[in-house]
This record gives sequence, C-alpha cells and structure tokens, in this order.
Amino acid sequence: MDIRALLDECRLMIMAMMPQIMERRYRIQYKPDRSPVTEADQYIEAKLHAFLQDRLPGLTFVGEESYDFQAAEHPGYFVLLDPIDGTENFCSGLKEWGVSLGVWKDGIHQGSLLMIPELGEHLMTGDPCTNLHSRITGFSSSFNEEIADGIRDAIEYRVTGCAVYNLFNVIRGSFARFINPKGAYAWDLLPGVMLALEHGCSVRVNDADYHGQFLEPHRKYRVDIRHRYDPHPG
Repeated sequence: MDIRALLDECRLMIMAMMPQIMERRYRIQYKPDRSPVTEADQYIEAKLHAFLQDRLPGLTFVGEESYDFQAAEHPGYFVLLDPIDGTENFCSGLKEWGVSLGVWKDGIHQGSLLMIPELGEHLMTGDPCTNLHSRITGFSSSFNEEIADGIRDAIEYRVTGCAVYNLFNVIRGSFARFINPKGAYAWDLLPGVMLALEHGCSVRVNDADYHGQFLEPHRKYRVDIRHRYDPHPG
C-alpha cells in the first residue's frame, strides 16, 4: 500500500467535499461535555471511514465522533482521525480549523496528514518543510495555570484553539514552540506529533522525551514541542 498516495487521495477528497462541509457548518449539537459537534464533523468522518475501509483490509478505525473504546485494537491497519479539530472555531466562522489523520500498521506508523482547508495549507508524511525562525509560543486554549505562567514569560504567544494549526506551525517554524499542559486526546495530537518527529522537532509527551510510540485513544496527553530551530528557548 502506497500510504502517501492514499493520504493524498484523502486530501483531495476533503477539498472536493468543501461545499458539503460548509453547508453543514452551522448545524450544531453539543456533547455531554458541552463541546460542539457539527454535521460537518460527522459528514467528514463517515465519508473518510467508508473510503479507507474499502482500501485498507482489516481496518480498525478510530474517529473522534464515533470512537468506541472496545474498538481500539491495533493489529493490521489502524486509522486515527479527528475530522474537524477546532470545531469551536469552525462553527464560529473562523478559518483556523483542521483535519488530523494518521495511519498505522501492526503498531508502526505509516503516514500522517494535517490539513487546514480554509487556509489552503496541508502537510503529509514525505513532504518537504520550510525552516522559519519564530519567537512565538503557541498555547492550547484549555486553561491551565502553566499556560498563564507561560504567557507571562513568553516573548510572543498565540492561543488559536486548534491543535492542528498549532502543530502545523511549530513543525514549519512559524511557532518556536507549542505547549498543551492540560492534555488532549490522541486524535487531536498524534498524527501531528509524528510529523513533528519526522521534521526533527523536539517532542515531549507527559513530561518525558517522546520517540514515536503509539498513544492510546482513550487517554489525554500533555505535549511540549519545539521547532528544530529555536533561538528563543526561554
């Protein structure tokens, strides 16, 4: 299986679906934790699930909107998807939202894709990447006292409410660092974290150096990622 070609098919499929995605943007429900989910989240997840099921034999599929803890077994092909990361941004009419998709086989990472469709940006396994030099630290939007301390000490900071946006920008160097000290689920983080490793970033997960091991979907993880060129470590 040419995973890079498969990821590019997924990318093209999402871009082709943009009219249907935008049509469902403001059809919003709220989960028990009061976070929003739109019909667009569910639409993307259903379409990609069906597409990948046809192409990856024996697939175990874990998407944020349909996750069942009992389904998270890892032999064979395993796909992790957040169909819309930054749903609060998306359903508020902001463009800083993204799609996070990763593929594993027998526990070994095969490839990942990050997309920010309304901004026309994407990064997938095997893509070249720029090497920008930034002073900005990106912080997650879930409040934590460490974020307050970090904002006070940072030279420049941004809080955008989208892990895909944060990960994309720290990988390419538009952020010097991305910190989520409260924690997020693997579908928010893991595909982007694998791309960060691919591009030489320093990655810490739950306060320990990270080397690419699989992160279970049912747990939250704290991350601290530095771009491979960071002239502002403070």
